[in-house]
Amino acid sequence: MASMGVSAQGGSWDAAYAKAEAALAKLSLADKIGIVTGVGWNKGPCVGNVHAASAIGFPSLCLQDGPLGVRYAKSVTAFTPGVQAASTWDVDLMRQRGQFMGEETKNLGIHVLLGPSAGPLGKFAEGGRNWEGFSPDPYLSGVGMHQTVEGLQSAGVQACAKHWILNEQERDRTTLTSNADDRTVHELYVWPFMDAVKANVASVMCSYNKINGTWACENDYVMKELLKDQLGFKNLVMTDWGAQHSTVQAANTGLDMSMPGSNFNGGEVYWGPQLTAAINRGEVPQARLNDMVKRILAPWYALGQDQGYPALDLNKNVQANHKTNVRAVARDGIVLLKNDGNALPLKKPSRIAVIGTGAFKGRHANNGPDCQDKACNDGALGMGWGSGTVDYTYFVAPFDAISARASSQGGTISQSNSDNASQGAAAAQGADVAIVHITATAGEQYLTVENNAGDRNNLDPWHNGNALVKAVADVNKNVIVVAHSVGPLILESILSNPSVKAIVWAGLPSQENGNALVDVLWGDVSPSGKLVYTIAKQTADYGTRVSTSGTDNFAEGLFIDYRHFDKAGIEPRYEFGFGLSYTKFAYAGLDVSAANVKSGPTTGAIVPGGPSDLWDTVATVTATVTNTGAVQGAEVAQLYITLPSSAPSTPVRQLRGFDKLPLAPGQSGTATFVLTRRDLSYWDVASKKWVMPAGTFGISVGASSRNLPLKGSLQVK
Repeated sequence: MASMGVSAQGGSWDAAYAKAEAALAKLSLADKIGIVTGVGWNKGPCVGNVHAASAIGFPSLCLQDGPLGVRYAKSVTAFTPGVQAASTWDVDLMRQRGQFMGEETKNLGIHVLLGPSAGPLGKFAEGGRNWEGFSPDPYLSGVGMHQTVEGLQSAGVQACAKHWILNEQERDRTTLTSNADDRTVHELYVWPFMDAVKANVASVMCSYNKINGTWACENDYVMKELLKDQLGFKNLVMTDWGAQHSTVQAANTGLDMSMPGSNFNGGEVYWGPQLTAAINRGEVPQARLNDMVKRILAPWYALGQDQGYPALDLNKNVQANHKTNVRAVARDGIVLLKNDGNALPLKKPSRIAVIGTGAFKGRHANNGPDCQDKACNDGALGMGWGSGTVDYTYFVAPFDAISARASSQGGTISQSNSDNASQGAAAAQGADVAIVHITATAGEQYLTVENNAGDRNNLDPWHNGNALVKAVADVNKNVIVVAHSVGPLILESILSNPSVKAIVWAGLPSQENGNALVDVLWGDVSPSGKLVYTIAKQTADYGTRVSTSGTDNFAEGLFIDYRHFDKAGIEPRYEFGFGLSYTKFAYAGLDVSAANVKSGPTTGAIVPGGPSDLWDTVATVTATVTNTGAVQGAEVAQLYITLPSSAPSTPVRQLRGFDKLPLAPGQSGTATFVLTRRDLSYWDVASKKWVMPAGTFGISVGASSRNLPLKGSLQVK
């Protein structure tokens, strides 16, 4: 297998594996079993802990949630969820977010942070944990994974890519069988994990569900064939907490670490003494155990955790200046969906009505004691609920930030901290502008919130949102709707009110909620976020619904989100990649420059991420973007490819590049898109290879998946 290269800490992964190999000779069988087996649920200081091995100075490795910062710590930053980071389409902010999370994690003495997440990818708009990841588009999700892993590991912390794989819904998540065809698995669900593995992610977490009838964490196809053989993943695979179902089969199909080591009542243990017995009986080869141990030790060595690593202290204040990233991501992830008559930015209104509980600090923002893991939707939102949450050290609610800005300009505020329609209408009477806040949340299945058991029951705003907007719109002709939501909402009722002049899709902004919103409402910055999913006119338009039968056959195949809308000819309300600005942008000058591109299957040696030639650059596309408006702004130029007709049934278009350009009025910039062989290939099921088809590739560049003014082509022989 080819070299893994140099780690972010300056050490080589190959050298780390040599150290891990050498360490084996110093370890007893009991030491090795301890390294691969968690100490048990609630038996250690972290959510996951393995046993120490004093012979090599290996500590009780600490594993802690999660994908947006450190859970169960006192003075940490509540970073924005992955979906908000993706909504910025800004790779530098994504990477900085990962780096800052890594710095906090290391300073607390935690070895492994359980994130980022690309599973669920998000094929269900209602999916409870979609917000922890990035986007139902695998390319965008892959960029988010790569940047986050590199950011985290640059700080010396082990990242964990989760949940592997086909873990798309919360309902029946511990018993569901996911049955997907091999091509769909590769082109959608494996894709973002390829990016994580290419970034040398330290660990991968296998998921609760079954795949084709076999549990993910003891599935030879999932663990060995897909991950270790095809992607060249050399590091460790751990279970999700309690996702192990066997001793011998799990070991022999590629599981490396059992988490948390027991089930949640401290009973059933599959490794520990059981694994020792299986090895002594010859049912699990000693070589397999040695491989597990090496995969666990190598990232510890590679990231420099074997020397001078901080002692565990979850009470330490590690926030530094990291709120700067939270505010930037919260702000630049805001998507302006509608802005009739330039209702925004606000022009020093003398009286502002602020309406809806979503504008005010409530139990969610106060880490309410009855809101375990943020499982309440009282007041302003910053994240969904479940193990992927962090306690806020502070929370700026929209009302507080709006009040401060209005008062600094001599304005007054009327308010309704209620979702009662008549009270909202009363507050809006006579105001120059009425800002109505609507919310919707979701989370993990072990908590049920307002009868939503993880996944959302529907795509309506929560808490009477549609009626609240209508009541306000009936009495005020200048209504701004602000939506804080985990994912798409059906907005048709709201859009039917002519008094609704603007819709601000503010997503999940975490602790800087109000500050980020005010930055955009008053035009301190022009909104530059773009949608990372499609907003439909009706729920049925998505073509997927959470399975209630215990089996999901993934009948939609490759066609989720915008791929489905394009194939079915369905007009979305707001398409994938859409987002307005306070300025205007023009596109021109498409140029496609290709190397000597040859069709056919990949032939390269397997390296982390897959065949080496899959990552070769085969073409570079450029386009000129000009700010033709009157204010500074940033545009996300997007590139979509269409495969030649020689390829089997494929989506109409697929995102394969984006470039965010900050531009002053009148300024032009060059958007550059680098296309790899992977970007132009499909998975051939018969040969089990990525294949670049021959023929004419369509190249489209523009402002969204359905606003693509520049068209070109690429010929491949």
